[in-house]
Amino acid sequence: MPDEAQTTDAARADGKLSVILPVFNEEDNLTEMNSQLCGVLSALNRAAEIIYVDDGSRDSSPQMLADIAQKNTIPTSAILFRRNFGQTAAIAAGVDAAEGDIIILMDSDLQNDPADIPAMVARLDQGYDVVSGWRKDRKDSFIRRLPSQVANRLISASTGVHLHDYGCTLKAYRADVIQRVRLYGEMHRFIPIYADAYGAQITEMVVNHRPRVAGKSKYGLWRTFKVILDLITVKFLSDYGTRPMYIFGGIGLLFLLASFGVLFLAIFYALISGTSLIQTPLPTLAAVLGAVGVQSVLLGLTTEMLVRTYHESQSKPIYTIRRTIKRTESASPQPDNTETVSD
Repeated sequence: MPDEAQTTDAARADGKLSVILPVFNEEDNLTEMNSQLCGVLSALNRAAEIIYVDDGSRDSSPQMLADIAQKNTIPTSAILFRRNFGQTAAIAAGVDAAEGDIIILMDSDLQNDPADIPAMVARLDQGYDVVSGWRKDRKDSFIRRLPSQVANRLISASTGVHLHDYGCTLKAYRADVIQRVRLYGEMHRFIPIYADAYGAQITEMVVNHRPRVAGKSKYGLWRTFKVILDLITVKFLSDYGTRPMYIFGGIGLLFLLASFGVLFLAIFYALISGTSLIQTPLPTLAAVLGAVGVQSVLLGLTTEMLVRTYHESQSKPIYTIRRTIKRTESASPQPDNTETVSD
């Protein structure tokens, strides 16, 4: 009888692929993109599906996607939004609809190369949970590359997840990893950080990046400021999502210590100079710092109650298990060793 662990590994290696492509005003690129993608997936000789998510396009992209979904030989879905909700929402809709064991995200503007998919899948088959694309030879203008490089270094330094290119949409995930992540706002670029918080094994791979030949880029410099704000949210959720008292209470204690320090300074100054306390702003400053400190501690307690309610009301665990290895007793002289994989 084959070992259960070997059976599980074989199933992971032969899993179905779900390729998700957000679309926004890409009528000039869709036909060629679909042709290249279908060619790559057909050559893989592996069960696959394609999911296009139109994010409220104002050109002919929705009609083209409906036609593609009907004519493709590879199972294809076209999800059409009523309006523009953003790339993160499009990715979330695609993940919700995906049936594959492996989920691949990529842009539909022809800058990501479908030919990189087989190598990314091969990396996953080696045991990784996330394969992140790195546009090492990025074909974009300097004005777009510079803010991106700064943001990548800032994110890596802040989170401890060191990737060269968070902005590259081309990434491959095991479905059980990405389906754990609830996406909001503009958080799609931070999925590897959420995956790392769940204990996922992450690797990076250099991918081909092609110059845009049609259509216009949907990103501007304003995105850099959004990344900074999103990074603060991600940092808080990943480090303090289950222990908010540590950050709110910590800040509160710092304000309380500062309050006592200022009050001590005010008393010392009054004794040395003979000046009345009401003649200096120090007592007022001490009172304000103390009030902020108390409020921060109370906010931490309130947030702790909310977090516990969130987890307990949904029976949501505060941990994730990669696998459970269990030795079962048997009457046989050589007991059978089984490996049970738990989500």
